[in-house]
Amino acid sequence: MISLAAALLIAAGPVLPVPPRSVALVICAPGYPGTTAEAQPSVDALVAALSHAGGLPDGALSATYLNAEEEGVAQLKSTEAAVAMVPVPFYVKYAVALSLHARLAVVRQGAQGPLETWALVAGRGRITSPAALAGFTVVSIAGYSPAFVRGALASWGRLPPDAHITFSNQVLSALRRAAAGEAVAVLLDGEQTAALPTLPFAGQLEVVARSAPLPGAFVATVGDRLEPARWRALEKALLALPSTAEGSAALEGVRMQGFAPLPPDALSLTRRMGAP
Repeated sequence: MISLAAALLIAAGPVLPVPPRSVALVICAPGYPGTTAEAQPSVDALVAALSHAGGLPDGALSATYLNAEEEGVAQLKSTEAAVAMVPVPFYVKYAVALSLHARLAVVRQGAQGPLETWALVAGRGRITSPAALAGFTVVSIAGYSPAFVRGALASWGRLPPDAHITFSNQVLSALRRAAAGEAVAVLLDGEQTAALPTLPFAGQLEVVARSAPLPGAFVATVGDRLEPARWRALEKALLALPSTAEGSAALEGVRMQGFAPLPPDALSLTRRMGAP
């Protein structure tokens, strides 16, 4: 005589496995070019290449690009977001609040590795020490994260409390103001710094300080939303991308070269920047 529970199971038929939910990747880069709609074809190509590189089933991964800080934070607060790809200034500001756990460093297109140096640029002869920035406006694409700006320049010295840090992606306009003698300094990332000598007014500017080498961006998991086994599969796919033609093309479409293990010292430095 069979039990009631067994009878119910027989009547219900075989139990079908529930397919795992899609892993949602949020790419947030405040101030960088491209709207969500403009970037979506490139993001879709990245998702397809990742799926093929990692042998992931169709629909196992989805991704969205956002270039506004507030939208990125809102999306990462969503229970659907499991993985983030964010610049280090964003990570410094939100790692604790959003439970971001850095896993890999992003190697941007044209870079020699995952680390880059930020440079503080001002009008020639205007700044001789951190104290000279009193009353200045420090403009940067990382300006939404004042802790990052101050931390990036900590090896040079402590910025005065009344140095006003502001966010702008219009760094060319800010550099013109600095060259004209205004009380403006500009913190540039590695790519922007490399372009500095090409400016017609570059002779009126000078680099007054440089950061220690820092990662440009991280791939991070969000809280405990992604099971370890699924992260390992995604990590394998991310690291394998540059080895295929499809992966290389997809990376080029999002201005990346690949991914790399986290440089331990640099990760510790970014964590200290965000410490209360």
